[in-house]
Amino acid sequence: MSIKTVHVPTADGVADGFAALPEGGGRHPGVLMYADGFGIRPVVRELAEELAGHGYYVLVPNYFYRHGPTPVVELPAYIGAETRPAVFAQVMPLIKAHTTDRVLSDAEAYLRYLAARPEVAAGPVAVTGYCVGGLLALRTAVAHPDQVAAVAAFHAPVGAVGPDDLARLTAEVHFGHAEGDMTPDALAELDRNLAAAGIASTSEVYPGTVHGFTMSDTDAFDPAGLRRHWTRLLPLLARTLRTP
Repeated sequence: MSIKTVHVPTADGVADGFAALPEGGGRHPGVLMYADGFGIRPVVRELAEELAGHGYYVLVPNYFYRHGPTPVVELPAYIGAETRPAVFAQVMPLIKAHTTDRVLSDAEAYLRYLAARPEVAAGPVAVTGYCVGGLLALRTAVAHPDQVAAVAAFHAPVGAVGPDDLARLTAEVHFGHAEGDMTPDALAELDRNLAAAGIASTSEVYPGTVHGFTMSDTDAFDPAGLRRHWTRLLPLLARTLRTP
């Protein structure tokens, strides 16, 4: 795989980040990947490289770019119980400052960047994300129904998006929840809203997982949960994205 540093012009400046893509040239379906709230770091690069290995151009922006380039926060190599409070104290103000208006403005820039890349195949893209990045992915898909064919969010607060917004979706959807991410009532309401939207969707709790289960540099990591995530994400992309 090839990893390239990127700089995406936005309405508020330039977002740094990286793109992962297959070797050998050619054009590949585009995927916009949002990291979790801890931001870009080696485990996120590993996820993007794995996805690129299946034939996709994967753009991973630093959506905290207004606060500085990657790494915005200096993270320990392993985010365990002892270090988590200090890390959260640094990242939570960044997450709170990333308003919906900023999310939507940046999403337009990221999609425009993908559409202009010669390595990216013409047609709609997919958007995926982890934790708060999953919420950003969903908001991107809602705002750009003509440009997003699939959206996947893992251990993400997707319940923050209401039924009126979900009704605007045209993308096929997969939500992979950790146990405890949502109450049974909230999960049932989300599933009703997805059904009412009339779109192809799956929303499931991954057994035995806790919030953050895809991230191998945290004590939330669950290998079975990560494998299940790939068994849901890869077929979704294969169904929905145009191959060159």
